[in-house]
Amino acid sequence: MRSLTCIVCPIGCSLSVDEDANGGLIVSGNKCQRGSAYAEEEIKAPKRIVTATCKVSQSKDDGPYSETRNTPNRRIPVKSTSPCPKEKIDGLLKDIYNTVVTLPVKTGDIIISDWKGSGIDIAVTRTME
Repeated sequence: MRSLTCIVCPIGCSLSVDEDANGGLIVSGNKCQRGSAYAEEEIKAPKRIVTATCKVSQSKDDGPYSETRNTPNRRIPVKSTSPCPKEKIDGLLKDIYNTVVTLPVKTGDIIISDWKGSGIDIAVTRTME
């Protein structure tokens, strides 16, 4: 048996998940069907929204800011627009950290589109000039 707390709605049901004889899942403790669906996805194929930061450059001719140029290291916050399978998060983060964003950018600008054909886009979450 595995215990989970449902995060789909504010109730936060305490879920218990057991496996039946046929390999299916039996979910109990949920007050709605969304809790059952959440538990099944969390057990079979967990996904997460990914948040991180990217390096920025002032213009296309500049490299990223560095302390050797007497400017602070600047980074911009980004996040995935859809959940990423947990087993692929490390690869996605590596690609995000290797991305350099050219300023200016606005909240919602896509800096990585359809990451590796997964349908996951990475969007800027703060306007920076």
